[in-house]
Amino acid sequence: MVLIRAFAEPQASAFADNNHKPYCLLPTPYSLKQKTRRTRGASLQRVRGGIWVTHWIIGSNGALFRRQSKIFAPGFTLPAVKRKSRIRNWSRLEDEQLLDLRVCDLGLRLEGSWVYRCVKRLYHELDHRDINFHPHVWLSSEWFSPDGVPGIAVPFYLTHPRLMRLEEKLMLQCEGGTVASCMKILRHEVGHCLDTAYRLHFKRAWQRAFGSFAAPYPESYHPRANSRRHVLHLDWWYAQAHPAEDWAETFAVWLTPGSRWRSQYRGWPALRKLETVDQLMKQIAHRRPKITRRRRVEPLSQYRLTLRQHYHEKRQRYLDEWPEFYDNQLRKLFSNEPRFAERPTAASFLRHHRIEIRDTVSLWTGTHAYTIDQVLRDMIDRCQELKLRLARPVSAARLEVMVMVTVQTMNYILSGNQRVAL
Repeated sequence: MVLIRAFAEPQASAFADNNHKPYCLLPTPYSLKQKTRRTRGASLQRVRGGIWVTHWIIGSNGALFRRQSKIFAPGFTLPAVKRKSRIRNWSRLEDEQLLDLRVCDLGLRLEGSWVYRCVKRLYHELDHRDINFHPHVWLSSEWFSPDGVPGIAVPFYLTHPRLMRLEEKLMLQCEGGTVASCMKILRHEVGHCLDTAYRLHFKRAWQRAFGSFAAPYPESYHPRANSRRHVLHLDWWYAQAHPAEDWAETFAVWLTPGSRWRSQYRGWPALRKLETVDQLMKQIAHRRPKITRRRRVEPLSQYRLTLRQHYHEKRQRYLDEWPEFYDNQLRKLFSNEPRFAERPTAASFLRHHRIEIRDTVSLWTGTHAYTIDQVLRDMIDRCQELKLRLARPVSAARLEVMVMVTVQTMNYILSGNQRVAL
């Protein structure tokens, strides 16, 4: 049954329109249905007797306009919608309180942050090289460029100083936390974007220089620190992880302003890869990309983990199985002989100098500070079990511990046994 109601005056209806009068309101047939409403910040609420009504409005000029509204049967009222209050002043919370908040609820934005200025700087570098392409950038849980999407995901913590401090406290360093390090990562990621946008890995020159793009992407890799077949850009000899990463690292070296890659890599097999990049970039200069999709993969709005869950998963990736060299080395540095019973314990000494030792070894070996920190924690626990004490002056002991940890770290890396998670 179709109900036809005519209104002589436009003010007789809530749908009156000064531009179309007089008119007729013609609701279409409807049936009583049970509707389900999802309220923000609350559980599902069911509203019985809800009716969707389609109104066709005929104006004086004969035009037909369609509007929809929802009404309820007598005795039913629309339930109050509970809206989740926005989290305010979360930057003032203590760490333990902050860790219980979901990342997606922090209201973070890339625009206006210092990272966004780095992105603009990246665009300028591409323009200077006559590359007619600017990748889109969005916030996510970490750095990455999705396969098939010519864009860059930036970690959320870089958009706020409070989150950068939390990252450095829990991970012992803030990846991309300075302008210099952020630009290095952006240049690497834009290499992936260009490869996707221009389908470069299908070219024979790309394949001859870097290998097969279709090679299985590993969960971890074992770098060779003395290899000259790969450029050095990001830490951990990242170019050795996969042909796609080899390309991105080589492109980043080529893109870096003021890079003297021809002289720096003279005599290295990696120089041929840099020359391949230079040739490919000349081919695509001023050309429009083939792939232009702007999809955002794993955006921050969909990241439902709390900060505590996020860092628990992240820290697990940096744990490694190091050889147990502690006992013999520690007995050379410290002693449990009775004549040193009045000296400070080795465990307290290592705790006091842990940060200095960790940062120094991490700087000169390229190993993540969190990994070195775990090694030092194991050493502290072992010193307690062996009941070792300081047997030499503090300055000499501090230097020898740094040397010992550095030598053991480099021996482990050069052996090819180190596993770097991707």
